[in-house]
Amino acid sequence: MQLKKLFAVATLLVGALLAGCQTTNPYTGEQQASKSTKYGLGGVLAGAAIGAIADGGDGALKGAIIGGAAGAGYGHYLDRQETVLRAELEGTGVQVYRQGDELKLIMPSNITFDSSKSDIKSAFYPVLGSVAKVFKEYDRNLIQVVGYTDSTGGDKINVPLSLARADSVANYIAFQGVMGERISAYGRGSMDPIASNKTTDGRAKNRRVEINLLPAPQR
Repeated sequence: MQLKKLFAVATLLVGALLAGCQTTNPYTGEQQASKSTKYGLGGVLAGAAIGAIADGGDGALKGAIIGGAAGAGYGHYLDRQETVLRAELEGTGVQVYRQGDELKLIMPSNITFDSSKSDIKSAFYPVLGSVAKVFKEYDRNLIQVVGYTDSTGGDKINVPLSLARADSVANYIAFQGVMGERISAYGRGSMDPIASNKTTDGRAKNRRVEINLLPAPQR
């Protein structure tokens, strides 16, 4: 296939992705491409490059089609998962972050645990129940639960406490019916602070449990 023809077909693929996946930003009113579009475009480019190396122009076209479909499919899955999690967790104090193909939930310790304790607060059980419900519905993730503390107290206290809190969250999610093979728990103490430990507000932000949702290996 001639290069010009390949370029024209790739342009049509990109245009179709952009046209089909435009959304309106509810805050600005502007048109924007969804995350699934970005995954699809990345898949088109990556697939075309690999296909070209393997089989010239025809391979590039096939790779673009396959790569675009795969990329957009996974991106769309994450779009839906993120939307459901945000709806379930609105007003709970749990923050939802998206970076590439990973989703992160940040749970401040003041809403999950009493001071220096690892037993989940009774008022937080319904929130974790909602999280577990989404995890059961969307099962293409590995679930990494990580506990953190501020820098006061020293590692001898902070590391075991952070691990005990991560274990409490992980065990409750598994108790709600999420497959245990998907779940792992870690305690990192005062490592990886997200705010300054020099202020009261910063230390409060650092005392947290994070749930990282990572792509599961393809079966």
